[in-house]
Amino acid sequence: MSTQLTALALLTGLLTGALFRFLNIPIPAPPELPGIMGIVGIYLGYKLIDHFDVGVDLLESLGI
Repeated sequence: MSTQLTALALLTGLLTGALFRFLNIPIPAPPELPGIMGIVGIYLGYKLIDHFDVGVDLLESLGI
C-alpha cells in the first residue's frame, strides 16, 4: 500500500468531514467511537479472510 495514497485518502477525508461540518450536513459515517470501531472490525474481518484465502463465491453458489 502506498504511503502517499494513504496520506491523500486521509487528507480527502479530513476536507470532506470539514465541509460536511461547515455546511451542517450529517456525515455518512457513525459519529461515535463504537460505530467507527464496527467499521474497523468489518475491514479487519475482510482482510483476515482474504489473508487466509478462504471463502465462497455466493453468486456462483446461487447459479447467478
